[in-house]
Amino acid sequence: MRQSIKERMHALRMTFPPNYIKAFIIPSTDPHLSEYVAPHWMSREWISGFTGSAGTVVVLMNEAGLWTDSRYFLQAAKELEGSGITLYKEMLPETPSITKYLSQKLKPGESVSIDGKMFSVQQVEQMKEELAAYSLQVDLFGDPLKRIWKDRPSIPNSPAFVYDIEYAGKSCEEKVAAIRAELTKKGAYALFLSALDEIAWTLNLRGNDVHCNPVVVSYLLITQDDVIYFISPEKVTKEVNEYLKEQHVKLKNYDEVETYLNTFTGRNILIDPKKTNFAIYSAINPECNIIRGESPVALLKAIRNEQEIAGIHAAMQRDGVALVKFLKWLEEAVPSGKETELSVDRKLHEFRAAQPLYMGESFDTIAGYKEHGAIVHYSATPESDVPLQPKGFLLLDSGAQYLDGTTDITRTIALGELTEEEKTDYTLILKGHIALAMAKFPVGTRGAQLDVLARMPIWKYGMNFLHGTGHGVGHFLSVHEGPQSIRMNENPVVLQPGMVTSNEPGVYKAGSHGIRTENLTLVCKDKEGMFGDYLKFETITLCPICKKGIVKEMLTNEEIEWLNNYHQIVYEKLSPNLNEEEKVWLQEATASI
Repeated sequence: MRQSIKERMHALRMTFPPNYIKAFIIPSTDPHLSEYVAPHWMSREWISGFTGSAGTVVVLMNEAGLWTDSRYFLQAAKELEGSGITLYKEMLPETPSITKYLSQKLKPGESVSIDGKMFSVQQVEQMKEELAAYSLQVDLFGDPLKRIWKDRPSIPNSPAFVYDIEYAGKSCEEKVAAIRAELTKKGAYALFLSALDEIAWTLNLRGNDVHCNPVVVSYLLITQDDVIYFISPEKVTKEVNEYLKEQHVKLKNYDEVETYLNTFTGRNILIDPKKTNFAIYSAINPECNIIRGESPVALLKAIRNEQEIAGIHAAMQRDGVALVKFLKWLEEAVPSGKETELSVDRKLHEFRAAQPLYMGESFDTIAGYKEHGAIVHYSATPESDVPLQPKGFLLLDSGAQYLDGTTDITRTIALGELTEEEKTDYTLILKGHIALAMAKFPVGTRGAQLDVLARMPIWKYGMNFLHGTGHGVGHFLSVHEGPQSIRMNENPVVLQPGMVTSNEPGVYKAGSHGIRTENLTLVCKDKEGMFGDYLKFETITLCPICKKGIVKEMLTNEEIEWLNNYHQIVYEKLSPNLNEEEKVWLQEATASI
């Protein structure tokens, strides 16, 4: 019989040595500090029952709490019911931080325990510093769940595969040479990589280890002399083995990584303290000098080469064709009353899967009808699934993995009659989206300096959204990738030509509706101007923006012109791959307003 959450919590507490563990923290990550993790590492979900992608559980002997962000407030409240776990809503003024909470619950001299593999070096050091202010310590306890999680899924062992240079644009050898050049600039002999997207990009390998993310669970050590790849032997096919030999990559077993680092004789090693877990860091030979800094791979990977740029344009075209076929079908199907959030998700998958080079979804589709649209990362289940009616909004956030690129798009679709409030909110979000899409900015501009453009229209109405406006997107890799972003909080990474980011302002009203309009954009050169060169965004997503919710009087002539131009491009690029009926539908969907 399946254990209840209360039983799991009790079993966990029973593993705590008496008078030793007073609090245990369980985050949502894996030893690679990934955003999305394989089932083996879904410890926070298993212990709490909360299924969102972000959250941290703190377990004390007689109580427990879950901290999560605004995307999951409604979902977490529902899923934690009856679990005995209290929800703490991050970023709200009344919510104590985890440190503050622990300082109120524990006595000076007591310890907070963690698994050192599940926290970055930076997180552990920050935790130690913050807790020290209350005379509390951090204790590395390991993973207590391995004793109590009986049917725990095993560490993924599906085979890796070679990612063709036709799509990658640069060989593994070229990439390693570029990384070594960056290391030389930093005076570094070696670089240790934990981030799965960085490893996959460097080696031109992909895998199926993490749902929707074509990565391979592994570690990589690049020195000025060698490339050493830590991977489970069962993941290395004959083809991958031969390929890695050609690329002069030496193989070691995945679980030998700490032992190897313990005897590493290189004079120094660069690690990114934000992306390396504390257990790995602690295993490095004390005689080896550790250089702390950003991994050079993140930026090298973020700037697309010409082949990758051609690939993402081609992928967007096929994705757009699938979306147009779907939107036409949706419009015709909704009046029947037979379609639901889950059925439209399945149908969209069908249209995408029919496209060449399709490899799967880039994340689980968010299809939220009416008030479900207000749950930022809503995921329909058989219990929550609702039928769609010819009124209100459907918020549809989805994406695909193609061999030549990763897509991510949100459309808020009017299924019929709308309220004045819904129309106003929809138009304000469109204004913010267009303002960012039209931005021109000098070289050296950071995403945080542009974020206000997307928010200003709703700020004027006393509204806001708490997620970022834009995230980086990988190339047949993870749908969320740095180092660039467009968000309110400061990020020192400047936007550079070749970077892909999303543009996705939104507004969410609990119990009523949610609206988000998202396209992906490519940072491009614009022109020379005063004090240097200027950049702009090229919108690369190709799909009509629903016009039914637009209050035209609220748009400026410039905004109307942008929308009409965008729609003209969408029609020109997609219509050659559509049948006559679909062309007629698209012509109407993209007609000038």
